[in-house]
Amino acid sequence: MGIVKIDDQLHEDIRKASSVMVRSINAQAEYWIKIGMLAEANPSMTFSDIMREQMKQADVDVRKVIGG
Repeated sequence: MGIVKIDDQLHEDIRKASSVMVRSINAQAEYWIKIGMLAEANPSMTFSDIMREQMKQADVDVRKVIGG
C-alpha cells in the first residue's frame, strides 16, 4: 500500500462519485485507475466493451443477474 498525491479537486470528485456508486473513496479511485489502465491498454475498446470483457473474465453472466 502506498500514498498517492492527487489534486484536491480530483479528490473531491472521487468523494462525490464514491457516494453515488456506493464505494469507499479508495475503492472509487482504484476503480477509475483500473478502468483507465484498461482503456490505455485497449484504445479501440469502448467503456462498454471493457466492462463486458471484465464481466466475462470474472465469469459473470449479466443476463442472469438482471433476469434476462
